[in-house]
Amino acid sequence: MSSNKPKLVLAYSGGLDTSVILTWLCKEKGFDVIAFCANVGQHAEDFTAVKAKALSCGASKCVVSDLRQEFVDQYVFEALKCNALYEGRYLLGTSIARPCIAKEMMRVAEEEGAAYIAHGATGKGNDQVRFEMCAQALSPTIVCVAPWRDAEFIESFKGRSDLLEYCTKHKIPVDAKPKANYSIDENLFHTSYESGMLEDAMCSPDDSMFKMTNSPQAAPDTPERVRIEFTKGIPTKITNLSETENPTVITDSLELFLYCNKIAGKHGIGRIDIVENRFVGIKSRGVYETPGGTLLRNAHMDLEGICMDREVKRITEYLASEFARLCYNGFWFAPEMDLIRHAIDYSQRDVTGCVDIALYKGNVTILGRSSPKALYNADLASMDLEGGGEAFDYNPADANGFIRINAVRLKTYAALRAKDKMEETEGK
Repeated sequence: MSSNKPKLVLAYSGGLDTSVILTWLCKEKGFDVIAFCANVGQHAEDFTAVKAKALSCGASKCVVSDLRQEFVDQYVFEALKCNALYEGRYLLGTSIARPCIAKEMMRVAEEEGAAYIAHGATGKGNDQVRFEMCAQALSPTIVCVAPWRDAEFIESFKGRSDLLEYCTKHKIPVDAKPKANYSIDENLFHTSYESGMLEDAMCSPDDSMFKMTNSPQAAPDTPERVRIEFTKGIPTKITNLSETENPTVITDSLELFLYCNKIAGKHGIGRIDIVENRFVGIKSRGVYETPGGTLLRNAHMDLEGICMDREVKRITEYLASEFARLCYNGFWFAPEMDLIRHAIDYSQRDVTGCVDIALYKGNVTILGRSSPKALYNADLASMDLEGGGEAFDYNPADANGFIRINAVRLKTYAALRAKDKMEETEGK
């Protein structure tokens, strides 16, 4: 391929859209396209076949990067460490993968000397924002090509039939399997399902579509007990307490997370069906399964309860909400996200210990917790001891003044409302 052609790195999945885009960028736009594939734990993905397809579609090169370890250590655990949930429900499974992919994509672009990148995200979704915001934060001079926002591309491809016709014309291999009536995004953190039949907010998801979880009804009838250990907010060990002989014990971060997916998925944990607010202003219905993430988040939150100061906890709850919003909207590499992550790191310095959990038919039940850094004191909390035990000088009588002082503003407000009511009565 001519070295005079401008180099472009395309985020390539091997699917219909990005295969057409790859060929279109080569033939219609004159780019020297380097296909980039990120392995973030897609289920049963054949990257050898994906690479061969990219080359057959016209790519001068195909780079496949195994990002699974980095994804868990630097992204998934970062989100779990601050208990991040978008709009109180979504564990950010797709959102958290995009900066990981974008960072590696920019590394490949720099290595290949490419001044352009491209992606197959639609003009209505969040991913176009996430990819491009991350890319530009990492390389201010990079130029992003978004075919699904290009007038010429949109005019040529008005639907799936146009894409298939282009494949026939240019001999692009097409998957012979019937296409599901919804779109799927998957990585080792979660699987998401949206669009197609799921655009009807009253259409229930079919149980056969789920990849990572059993339905709670079909889950085992016997609970399974595990112990999860954390060091400074990061899960570092899992032990299967239900296995009495040679229990499973895992300490490697990637293997630990994959094992959490396996056992939580077996017990039907981590499914949600929600309508969320996209950053671009459109409401979107999504069905998600995040088994391991749901298990670890529940364990981590419980451990924080015994280790973390009350006021620190109050502030970190706000930070978690901001972390989720920034991650969802594509601001992973923004300075405000750096600030939040540093604050979260500080908050986690004493979140060390273990949590025992039972998994049963979609439920995560905490059985107990322990920490060498615990702020919880049984004598101080006990209703059977008058004071705080030998270690604490606590006098219940002190609560009299505490209550009176905290009630001052309530009394003042109540007096004002009583005055208003009296004036209203006299005015009648």
